[in-house]
Amino acid sequence: MALLLAGALSAAAWGQGLPDTFWADAWRGWHFYEDPAPDERPPAPPRNVSPPAAPASAPARPVELAELDRLRQALEDARGVAVMRPTEANVRRYMELEARVVARASAFADVARRVAWTTPGLDPTLQGRPVNARALEVFEERQAGERSRAIAALGRDHVLLFFFRGDCPYCHAFAPTLQAFQQRHGLRVEAVSLDGGAMPGFAQARRDNGTATALRVTQVPAVYLAQPFTGRIVPIGFGVMSESQLVERIAAAASPDFEALVPGAVHRLARP
Repeated sequence: MALLLAGALSAAAWGQGLPDTFWADAWRGWHFYEDPAPDERPPAPPRNVSPPAAPASAPARPVELAELDRLRQALEDARGVAVMRPTEANVRRYMELEARVVARASAFADVARRVAWTTPGLDPTLQGRPVNARALEVFEERQAGERSRAIAALGRDHVLLFFFRGDCPYCHAFAPTLQAFQQRHGLRVEAVSLDGGAMPGFAQARRDNGTATALRVTQVPAVYLAQPFTGRIVPIGFGVMSESQLVERIAAAASPDFEALVPGAVHRLARP
């Protein structure tokens, strides 16, 4: 008995240095596993987070815009009152406010005209087509000369296809214009008869071999600009046209950006 008591005391004394859980969980026996104690790491120092930048203050709104808003609102209100109750006083007030607005707009237009006169880059009369009669003549002469040279250059590898019917009076009326155009600009015209009929001035006209069907030509007279060695064909116009219209349209159809602007108008037929 003394030995058992001594052993118990010595075991108790030895167990004082062990964790309390060992003795509290003695019922689990020796086959158990204790999770290791978590590492005690010092807390990470706080990051130096800069305070959010203050939003930039919006620029001050010009007082002129506030005045314009007030004038616009006053005009709209006066108009609404005058419409709903068209008394002499209400209508007069609206008309007075409208006159103020018109006067301000007129003053702006006067200053804008003077700025345009003194600044060539802002003068709309110097951009594009002139408005002065004499300047317009010079502009059109230069345009006609440039277009004529461009069409003459097209004559090296382009032809005009003229689709007609022998019984079409509009085709007969249009044929002399095409003859004059061919002689003046050197762009050969190939006449194509849809019904086998003849056309004065185009003795070498040939019968359609399927080109008109491929192009879906249903309206005559019809003119197409064709480049035979590539098969590229572009419609120029339908019906009776003047020579100036032919020149303008052919020059536009031959420009590099024509196909990019209207790709659906360009046809490409296989070469025979």
